[in-house]
Amino acid sequence: MKNHLGTYECKLCLTLHNNEGSYLAHTQGKKHQSNLARRAARENQQSSDIVQPIKPHYEVRKFIKIGRPGYKVTKQRDPDTKQQSLLFQIDYPEISDNIVPKHRFMSGFEQHVEAPDRRWQYLLFAAEPYETISFKIPSREVDKSEGKFWTYYNTETKQFFLQFAFKLESNKYAGDHSSSNPRSYGPAPPAPPNSLRG
Repeated sequence: MKNHLGTYECKLCLTLHNNEGSYLAHTQGKKHQSNLARRAARENQQSSDIVQPIKPHYEVRKFIKIGRPGYKVTKQRDPDTKQQSLLFQIDYPEISDNIVPKHRFMSGFEQHVEAPDRRWQYLLFAAEPYETISFKIPSREVDKSEGKFWTYYNTETKQFFLQFAFKLESNKYAGDHSSSNPRSYGPAPPAPPNSLRG
């Protein structure tokens, strides 16, 4: 490598060479080659001394998918609270033994099937050996309070149920529209001058 003085320097062997030919001859020589071998052995030993972190091993289950399960979706509205809710019934007649269906909410930005859209989220259902199915639902906050969100798996009929309600969206102008009085927009305008009164 050429240094600031214009000479060639081998930083491995700490030698200086007046011209490029001398430097190239050195790199092919015995001293340089033995220093290269020594450095490689040292780096090899240092890399073996470093304890590699143990990566968790996840066994990927392999199974043949047999198609999509049957499903039924019911839209509901609570007459008292006016909350909208959805009830999903998924039929898994050929589900594998000791498998409980799983569900997951996924944002529109996590999926890669459609263009991302913040107005939608996806609800996924999965159980072996069936394909995972997904439902596109409005991206509103889900009410997970007691009685508003529940799941149930019937092992005899092999049906999975999930019901959830959307939280009510507060409308800050709801009270304004329901009143019969007109809204006030500041003080009343002044009376017209006497010359304009007829």
